[in-house]
Amino acid sequence: MKVCKLFSELWLPLPPEDVFPFFAEARNLEQITPPWLSFYVLAQHPPEMGAGTVIDYRLRLHGIPLRWRSEITVWEPPRRFVDVQRRGPYRLWEHEHLFLPKDGGTLVQDRVRYAVPGGSLLAPLVDRLLVRPDLERIFAYRRQRLKEIFGVG
Repeated sequence: MKVCKLFSELWLPLPPEDVFPFFAEARNLEQITPPWLSFYVLAQHPPEMGAGTVIDYRLRLHGIPLRWRSEITVWEPPRRFVDVQRRGPYRLWEHEHLFLPKDGGTLVQDRVRYAVPGGSLLAPLVDRLLVRPDLERIFAYRRQRLKEIFGVG
């Protein structure tokens, strides 16, 4: 299985203690996910976010309806958390969210390790032609929405 990596970052003009709570609310993912994914949080168990929390989502990817389940495996407010796909379209999805103090604000970093289906021959092509471009668009949208939400010019 070939593991791919994606990195995204954005500086926000607030300290981590003010930024992290937005990410601690699963429903806020709907605000920072592109509308073309028709993303919706279905359930969160337990209701309070922390290590072991399981979140179920519904989305449409290229018109195909999908269910996604993730589990929060690391929870260290206000500095970081990690979500791991337990059911969904990827062979592997590990998403580390970091909130680093920098220049009086917060450097929000996303570090994703993922693997796509398709085997050793097909997976690199699927990633290059479909998955990677989609992920780049999704995280660009996410950065733009976070700028709007947190008042970055």
